[in-house]
This record gives sequence, structure tokens and C-alpha cells, in this order.
Amino acid sequence: MTLPTPVFFAGGALCLLAGYFIGDVTGSGGVTQTVGTVISYKSTGSQLCLSGDAAASAEGAKDGTLCGRWRRSDAGATVPSKGDNFRFFSIRTSADGESQTVIYGNVVS
Repeated sequence: MTLPTPVFFAGGALCLLAGYFIGDVTGSGGVTQTVGTVISYKSTGSQLCLSGDAAASAEGAKDGTLCGRWRRSDAGATVPSKGDNFRFFSIRTSADGESQTVIYGNVVS
């Protein structure tokens, strides 16, 4: 016995929908967006400083401020200005006793 095509597609859609709901209920909350506020940006050396809860809790932050070298994640990215909201992630590296923080991200509209 074969099922009619509409019944077959309805059953498939129901299975996909059930899978979505099960994944939504049992899955993790997703990626936490880290957004800080631009304190300063110097184009010479691409030095960026951020404040806010996410910046203060990032590795390498001092006195609630995260400073480091900004690496654009998009070639056409807007240059940050004081007071801009900035979505980011940061990486702290150490070599030969020297530490460096690299901040990847963009200004949030």
C-alpha cells in the first residue's frame, strides 16, 4: 500500500515541525552576544577600548575596560566612535612574556 502524495508531504512536515520544537525546548540558549560601548578608538595602531559588562568580564580587561587591537570582521565596517555600541569577541595571546588582546567585531546600528 502506498500513501497519497499529500499525506506523505503532510507527515514529513509534521516530523520536521516536531523536531524543531523538540530542539527548541531541549537545546541550549544559543550564542550570547557580547556588546560593549566604545570609549576610544585610535586609528594609529587600531587601538580600541570598550566598556560595559561584556567588556569588563573579557580576559585582559583592566578596571572594567577592555583595550586591544581592533581587527575588522568586514572590510566595509564602520569605524568606531566614542559612544557607539560595538558587538565583539576578543582573544588574548601571550608570547615571550608579552600579552596582546585582539578585538574582532563591528559597530552595531
